[in-house]
Amino acid sequence: MNITTVGIDLAKNLFQVHGVNEQGRTVLKKLLKRDQMASFFANLPPCLIGMEACGSAHHWARKLRSLGHTVRLMAPQFVKPYVKTNKNDMADAEAICEAVARPNMRYVPVKSMEQQAVLALHRV
Repeated sequence: MNITTVGIDLAKNLFQVHGVNEQGRTVLKKLLKRDQMASFFANLPPCLIGMEACGSAHHWARKLRSLGHTVRLMAPQFVKPYVKTNKNDMADAEAICEAVARPNMRYVPVKSMEQQAVLALHRV
């Protein structure tokens, strides 16, 4: 199983993961619990990982980068055109996986813990 690109749909407790190989064929569809995420990606060879940008996405991006993966965050409105069917976690993960592989996609920079703390202060 040679996975090159992974799309993750983040939620509170369950994360849907969709992975493709170099030909673009689906080789991974998996539902992971929060406590399984780190160990699953630690055992996966380095690959490109895409997620929709949100508060927890920055945490997971930092965590996955420390494991050697390339992580890119995208604004949800840029991922929406790639959803093929009704909106559900599996379709969202597949759309994220497809969107992150596009050459002209715009990405959100991953924020550090300090940057997120300052943003939280501004909101208060």
